Amino acid sequence: MEQKALCAKNVCKQYKETLALDGVSVTLEPGHIYGLIGRNGAGKTTLLSALTAQIPVTSGEVTYGGEPVWENERALADLCFSREIGVRADSGEVALKVRDYLRMGRLFYPHWDEGYAQTLIQQFRLDVKQKIGRLSKGMQSMLTIVMALASRAPVTLLDEPVAGLDVVAREDFYRLLLDDHLATGRTFVISTHILEEGAAIFERVLILKEGRLIEDTPTDELLAQFCTVSGPAEAVEAACAGYAVLHREALGSYVSCVVRAPAATLAERGEAVELGALSLQKVFVALCGHEQEGQA
Repeated sequence: MEQKALCAKNVCKQYKETLALDGVSVTLEPGHIYGLIGRNGAGKTTLLSALTAQIPVTSGEVTYGGEPVWENERALADLCFSREIGVRADSGEVALKVRDYLRMGRLFYPHWDEGYAQTLIQQFRLDVKQKIGRLSKGMQSMLTIVMALASRAPVTLLDEPVAGLDVVAREDFYRLLLDDHLATGRTFVISTHILEEGAAIFERVLILKEGRLIEDTPTDELLAQFCTVSGPAEAVEAACAGYAVLHREALGSYVSCVVRAPAATLAERGEAVELGALSLQKVFVALCGHEQEGQA
C-alpha cells in the first residue's frame, strides 16, 4: 500500500459569521494513528471534511502526496471519511438496507476488502437485510466502522466512531483498528470525546480549540509536559513559579495545581510538594476547559 502525507496549510473555513477553521496547518504523516480532540464546535468535523474534500475551504490548501485533493479522483481514491449516518427522514440513508449501504462502499472505495467486510459483519452481528433507519444507535456506529475498516483506504478518518457503542464494543473497535493498522500500515485519524480508551493507541494528538490547532504532539511527549502539584500553598507557589498554571484549587492552606511543566523539572526545585501525572483527558480539560491562571 503506497503511503503519502495528507497536509493542510493555513486552512480557513468561514460559515457566514463563524470562522470554523482559523489558519490550520497540519501534516498527517503516513502510517500513524492520530487522535483529534476538541470541544463541541471546535472545528473537528469541519477539519476532517476539508481534509477529504467534502467541503471547499475558504482559503489555504489541502494536498495529498503533494497534489490538491479538491476534485482530484486519484487523491480521493485513497481517502475515507467515516462519520455518523444521517438518520433524518429526508436523509435518504434511513431507507437503505445495510447491504445496499455497504454495496456503495464496494463501488466507491477502490481498495475495498469484501472478505474483511463480511468478517466484520458477522463479528458485529449486523443484519444486512435491516433498514438503516431501524438500527439502534450502536448498530449504526458499527455499520460506519465496517465501512471505514473494509474500505482499506490508505488514509482513513473517523468522526466519533464509538458514539453509541458500549464499553465492550468500543474495546473491540480499538483492537480491530490497531490490528488492521499493524497489518497494513494505514493512517488513521480518530475524532472522539471518549479519550481514555483511545489514548493508548494514539501516537500523536491534535487538539483544536475555537478553530485553531493548539497542539500537534506525540502523545507521550504531550503528557510529559504536564503534572499536578499539591501541597502547602507557599511550597506549591514556589514550585510552580515561572510556569503556566492552567488550573488551581485550594482547600484552606492546601493547594493543588495543574502546571505545564515536567514533573522531573519541578522536583529539582526541592519544594515539599506532591507531583503527579495527568491522563490525556485531564490534559485536554486543562487546555480547553479552564482559563489559564498563570503565565508561561
